[in-house]
Amino acid sequence: MLSVDVDNKGNGCVNNSMENERPPDPADWAVMDVVNYFRTAGFEEQAGAFQEQEIDGKSLLLMTRNDVLTGLQLKLGPALKIYEYHVKPLQTKHLKNISS
Repeated sequence: MLSVDVDNKGNGCVNNSMENERPPDPADWAVMDVVNYFRTAGFEEQAGAFQEQEIDGKSLLLMTRNDVLTGLQLKLGPALKIYEYHVKPLQTKHLKNISS
């Protein structure tokens, strides 16, 4: 299970050191995997936007900063944290894994 670093929960920072129930590659995540990822990261309120917009792992990896900031109709603060601390790092990690 994915654990949330309590000291950084307000920032939405996630500690990925533990196993979780989602496939390891975000490209393989279903919509509910994405929703549960953000719920676990401390974005319970915002996670529903990913479900409403049917964002699965492949879609998540294609999202731009603008998509997250405006397309999901989230408040700016949480949207910035979601993109900078979660979407962008997941994209970077995925690109590193596929280029290896």
